[in-house]
Amino acid sequence: MDLKKLFPYSYQKSLLVSLIIYIVTAIVASLLIGFAGLLTGWIPAVGTLVGWALRIVGIIVDIYVVGGIVVSILLALKVIK
Repeated sequence: MDLKKLFPYSYQKSLLVSLIIYIVTAIVASLLIGFAGLLTGWIPAVGTLVGWALRIVGIIVDIYVVGGIVVSILLALKVIK
């Protein structure tokens, strides 16, 4: 598995820039997921299904962001190349 293709922003020249990109990505994704949940949450059956799907998407986004931050830090410490 090629980490450069999976986490392209981790390979930025600056650790600070890549961390900011991942943090902004997490914030924007959580706002969009929250807004989608707000729009569909009031519908009884659909709101439950959409809420369940949005939780899964939120978990996937969180895992990606944490993985990207870890890869960025490992690159900055020169543990991986």
